[in-house]
Amino acid sequence: MNQIVPATKRPGAELAAQETQDYVTMFIDGQMFGIPVLTVQDVLGPQKITRIPLAPREVAGSLNLRGRIVTAIDVRLRLGLPGTSGDHSGMSVVCDQNGELYSLMVDQVGEVLSLPVVKFERNPPTLDHMWREFSAGIYRLDDKLLVVLDVGKLLDFNKNE
Repeated sequence: MNQIVPATKRPGAELAAQETQDYVTMFIDGQMFGIPVLTVQDVLGPQKITRIPLAPREVAGSLNLRGRIVTAIDVRLRLGLPGTSGDHSGMSVVCDQNGELYSLMVDQVGEVLSLPVVKFERNPPTLDHMWREFSAGIYRLDDKLLVVLDVGKLLDFNKNE
């Protein structure tokens, strides 16, 4: 009689879970970026954003998410890319950083990719210097490059003062 063993009880299941990392993918100006799925709180469509006077230009403003104030960051500007004209009609990935919520404004949110840890690479020297500052590393996928963003560095505005 065959007995079905749950995946979590199979030999090697613990090892398999540690051999991959899950990333929420997002696209900005056609480039794919990723952040660890465990840092993501929510994914939002276009939002009404209120400007914050005297904020750095990368800070698009703030929005209200179920009664909580969320700081909206224009990742496009943060990465040194040209801004979009008009209202933000893209999407946002909401992250928690030290108890504060931030909305990372991107052009589009993709899927969750589970990638092998052994395929993770350090930033190549040819990666744009601005991107290298905010990148934890890369994955070379079949048809594109996934730049893994370091959310902590991306949201550290004190470093540039």
